[in-house]
Amino acid sequence: MAPKSSDTYDFDFVYTDDDGKQFLIEPKTVEKLEKERHEYAKALSELVWKQTQTNYTECAEYMAANFEQMDPVNFYKELFPDNETHEEAKMNSHYQQPNAVFLYKTDTDKQHRMIMYRDTWENDFIEYVENNALALCGGLAYRGNKNTLENAQRLNALIIDLDGVRIQEIQNFLELSTWDPAERAYAVPRPTFIALSGSGLHLYYQLDKPIDLFPNIKLQLKQLKYKLTFRCWQYKSTSTVKDTQYQSINQAFRMVGSTNHKYGTPVVAFRTGDKVSLDYLNSYVKPEFRVDITKQFQPTKMSLQQAKESYPEWYERRIVKRDRSQKKRWEIEEKVHGKDPYALYHWWLSKADEIKGGHRYFFMMNLTIYACKCNVPKKKLEKDIRKAFDILSKAENHHPDGSIDELNERDIQSALETYDKSYYCWTLSDVETTSGLIIPRNRRNYRKQPEHMRRMTVLRDLDYPNGAWINKSGRPKDSGTAQDKVTAWRELHPDGKKADCIKDTGLSKPTVYKWWES
Repeated sequence: MAPKSSDTYDFDFVYTDDDGKQFLIEPKTVEKLEKERHEYAKALSELVWKQTQTNYTECAEYMAANFEQMDPVNFYKELFPDNETHEEAKMNSHYQQPNAVFLYKTDTDKQHRMIMYRDTWENDFIEYVENNALALCGGLAYRGNKNTLENAQRLNALIIDLDGVRIQEIQNFLELSTWDPAERAYAVPRPTFIALSGSGLHLYYQLDKPIDLFPNIKLQLKQLKYKLTFRCWQYKSTSTVKDTQYQSINQAFRMVGSTNHKYGTPVVAFRTGDKVSLDYLNSYVKPEFRVDITKQFQPTKMSLQQAKESYPEWYERRIVKRDRSQKKRWEIEEKVHGKDPYALYHWWLSKADEIKGGHRYFFMMNLTIYACKCNVPKKKLEKDIRKAFDILSKAENHHPDGSIDELNERDIQSALETYDKSYYCWTLSDVETTSGLIIPRNRRNYRKQPEHMRRMTVLRDLDYPNGAWINKSGRPKDSGTAQDKVTAWRELHPDGKKADCIKDTGLSKPTVYKWWES
């Protein structure tokens, strides 16, 4: 576009600097702007990739100069010394001895599970793990070959993920790990191993005595890991990332000896300390968050008679009929938002557009847990989770190093694995912690609804005595005609839809739905 005169330009394409000088900006088509945006994103990604490579190299050189680098095969032999041989596994057909389970990706991008047998581990590592772009293993040992929380039988190592780490953050963390937690508030526990994963660290706390995972122990360990993660993840000290990311004790991590496909960097581990005791880890958190291995099951706070009166269905099923099957799912049909049996599940599904980049996977995981709790069919879940996937893929990405870490099919499949009864005890606090959302609680002050309503009624009558709160004028004029409008419209449109009725009559959606079948 040409200027209108020698010193006046079309406003839409003029830039004025601080000195008052005006510059003509060349108009751009949408296609050209899109091309420039793509080129900018590509250049930024390459810059981030190079910076991450530089940071990784500096961290690896620093760690190699100060600590013993672990051989990958021996690393897992040391982490899981009690893994069975193939022959022992055949003899122990009832899974008396748990084993580590690892996952690996094939050339077809399909993921497989495999038990880490002691007698074939070296060959298995070379064939399935070494330089693999996606090989994963956690710190738990399982019965069978499924690495689900339900099958988890023993904790060998507690692993904490720390993102956004450069050489300065590593030095800060190692310094804090020399402090006494009784004297210094920011002290962190010294890990047995530290693995460099690309743009972050994996902190391995190997237990001197592996912990058997009874139901209540799993819950206690979950709390302990959350609190230790909070302590280790110190913004501007041990991490450049502000938002702490919490993970389950069952989380799997990139295996030592494999490759981070995003940056092409090998995952390497270094010995930084000794094995740790449970008491040592407990000393870094408040007493109420410590693990007590003597409390394998949650103790009851009521007598059997009280339980019979408070939970008659449970008493009938578990005591009278001696049914020891898994406890029932939440029964919310016709209790929440009308007659929607999946109301809680649908509520969480509607939150997809509120999720930020670093929590997208955990939204899908929580959606799967809600589906399991609410008895949502898995086929419906698989359909809904892909709709959520499309929304989450557009979410602002807060990956620690600024790179684009897109969701993929593996994230969906991993999230679907939590469609498991062992997650029935997943709490609202867990949902908040993993999703990054704040969920308002009801205002009953921990009272049951009937008791809360009785108290509200008493307060209402104190504020409005003698029924002053009642609308004695009766129904507003013409307010009873909505039913007639809906009925008349349906008579004229016997095959009509509710949406058309709302549009034609001007009535609200709840009103039309209320009188639709009248």
